[in-house]
Amino acid sequence: MYRGRTLSLSFPPFTPWVKRIIIICVAVYFLQVVLGAFSPAMKAYLESFGGLIPVYVLHGWIWQLVTYSFLHASPMHVLINMLMLWMFGAQEELDWGSKKFVEYYFFCIVGAALTTIAVAYSPIPGVNPGTETIGASGGVYGILVAFGMLYGDREIFMFPLPFMMKAKYMVAIMIGLVVIATFQPSQGGIANFAHLGGALFGFLYIKFVPPKGLLFGTSERYFSMRNAYYRWKRRRAARKFEVYMRKYNRTVTFDEHGNYIPPDEMDKKNGGSKSSWIN
Repeated sequence: MYRGRTLSLSFPPFTPWVKRIIIICVAVYFLQVVLGAFSPAMKAYLESFGGLIPVYVLHGWIWQLVTYSFLHASPMHVLINMLMLWMFGAQEELDWGSKKFVEYYFFCIVGAALTTIAVAYSPIPGVNPGTETIGASGGVYGILVAFGMLYGDREIFMFPLPFMMKAKYMVAIMIGLVVIATFQPSQGGIANFAHLGGALFGFLYIKFVPPKGLLFGTSERYFSMRNAYYRWKRRRAARKFEVYMRKYNRTVTFDEHGNYIPPDEMDKKNGGSKSSWIN
């Protein structure tokens, strides 16, 4: 489904969570720079503690599934990621709301991390579970995929190139370039699999997750199952109580949901006949 063909030359707004993610990433990168200037050992520790290292994750460092996305390798790395997050993520947060946007972004971040871990332990030449991955590119590529799927016919000015292109074609070209670079050892290695993982999980989310979001769908299913269990317990208790009362020659009646039916209502159903209820 594609939405709109409008072209706007204005900058998108800084929506709440886009702004927060950008501030966190820039602040963390600034910390990396400061530590690199005054204490390279502390910088290395910060990156190994917060970066994504598959062998560490499998030994319990599961926070790395998220924290790696706040670290970056260079000024251009953080600048490009944050610019793309702002340019494309703001529109999605405006339309989805902050709650679903945050869920989607970190779904792609974690999906990219899981993809990276799976690849690190695969027989693909040149990959190593001890390799560190940092950067928000997995989440950013997820956001790009969502933009291409939901706003595919929207035309984007390809600055500094003097022409416009539909969003779906731009996203397809960018994914294609990552696929090519992934199998070029000199062009990013295992980190490119994180980009593809984020794009894949973004596609799966848009196609299969309920419109109100994964957490909403999961909670709905949970409460539905919980309520069904409670209804079963109530019907079971009603049947046991009926059996118990029959032992004392008393009759009580419950409906199919386990709700008690008073004797006067039973009289109405039986055409006004007197009930055998004994108080």
